[in-house]
Parts: sequence; structure tokens; C-alpha cells
Amino acid sequence: IDARERKGPALTERETEVLSLIARGLANKAIANDLGISKKTVKAHLTRIFAELAVSDRTQAALWAREHLGIGDA
Repeated sequence: IDARERKGPALTERETEVLSLIARGLANKAIANDLGISKKTVKAHLTRIFAELAVSDRTQAALWAREHLGIGDA
């Protein structure tokens, strides 16, 4: 088991908020509106989230969030 698996990804509080909203199925525009940030900033957060989680898209990130954090469940 490597350090990432033991400690989990190093996401900021804002990245965790974005991940939570992705897991709930929100689009970038809705996430930007909810958090009071630009769509470009949302995309920057997504790029870093994908890298930290070692996933390639928002569906994989949402599934990771549901499995590991229990977020996104309706």
C-alpha cells in the first residue's frame, strides 16, 4: 500500500466541495454558480481533482467520491 492509499488524496477544502457537487451530478456552470466562482476555476479544480484521484473523467471522480467519501448519495 502506498502513501496515497493510506492517507487518501490531498484535496483542498474547495476541491472537496467541487468533488461533492460532481458526485451529486451538477454541471460545471451549476457548480460555479453555487460556489460563486467562474467556470474556468471549476475546470482548474477538476484538473487537480482528477490528478489527485488518478481518474480521467468526472464520472470516475463521482464514483470515487461515493465509494471513498460517501458523498453524492441522494
